[in-house]
Amino acid sequence: MSKRFLTDVIQQSSGLTGIASGQVAADLIAAIKAEIIENGRFSRPDFGTFTVRETPKRSALNPRTGEKVAVKAGATVKFKAAPSLKEAAFAGVKKAKRKSAKAVKAG
Repeated sequence: MSKRFLTDVIQQSSGLTGIASGQVAADLIAAIKAEIIENGRFSRPDFGTFTVRETPKRSALNPRTGEKVAVKAGATVKFKAAPSLKEAAFAGVKKAKRKSAKAVKAG
């Protein structure tokens, strides 16, 4: 999902101008980032949860040289989909498979 996609959805559903919709989309993304920074997580019940996960210090291999490289400890954001989102995604995959099977039979 891109900022452009969010802007288009906001513009179509609210009747705002493109510039105003772009600002709303930017503000929405900024609010989600702020929530993750402040609380370490952001949750939307019918969508899913973003959580900050700390990564430990470790060593890895450089694929070109095979040399060991030290990787610093850090953090990453993990997403866990809500059950309703998983069900919707699964239904979409099943529908796409049926559509593709019909196209193969017809062709």
